[in-house]
Amino acid sequence: MNAAAANRTPSPPPRPRTLIPLIRHISRPVTLVLLRTPLTGNQATFLSLLFGLAAAYFFFPGGYGFGVLGGVLLFLNYVLDHCDGEIARAKGTTSPAGHAFDTFVDWVVHTALFATIGHGAMIDTREALWFWLGLTASTGSTINYALAIYWRRRNEGEGKAESELGQEIETFKTLLITAFREFARADFWLLVLVLALLDGMRYLLPFAAAGAQVYWVLQFLVRGRDRRV
Repeated sequence: MNAAAANRTPSPPPRPRTLIPLIRHISRPVTLVLLRTPLTGNQATFLSLLFGLAAAYFFFPGGYGFGVLGGVLLFLNYVLDHCDGEIARAKGTTSPAGHAFDTFVDWVVHTALFATIGHGAMIDTREALWFWLGLTASTGSTINYALAIYWRRRNEGEGKAESELGQEIETFKTLLITAFREFARADFWLLVLVLALLDGMRYLLPFAAAGAQVYWVLQFLVRGRDRRV
């Protein structure tokens, strides 16, 4: 072994690749196109709201064709919902108000979505159970939104910076919980679209009704820690 080889500093091992939701692979090329336009992050969020409400509108009457169209519109909602933050960060226009608006739109769209899917399933099957399952999922979505506001205001009131919060919950268990919540949210559109194409939208409702409750319960495990005890 020569001296150069002996003194060579070993290179660090390659970092493991981070799993990225499918919607991110789609939104990033779209963002590159939208960055060439005057569109702002908040305007992209507003457009995502319009697509999301349009999706809910077409799920409401039931029927195969309306369901597929609703699934496509929801996909466009999710693309823009991820483009808005990417645009804001690229243009340096991120703000707490923009984040709050984005969270509000997510709540409105998913609450309307579950309720209208339930109504459409009730129309298709003439069974009220599907409607009540949809309302249960909508209620869980509303609780999740209310808790998100609560934890944010509580943390702001305690004077905790976002970086400090990130360090506080950075454990293996909470990383798994956060990954579940983010992936369940990020690629939910794909599940809806596939079920719409298979004419099985109503089978989503029992899982949505239960999953919406699990989703907000996880907020207590991730955000609800009280280190002062």
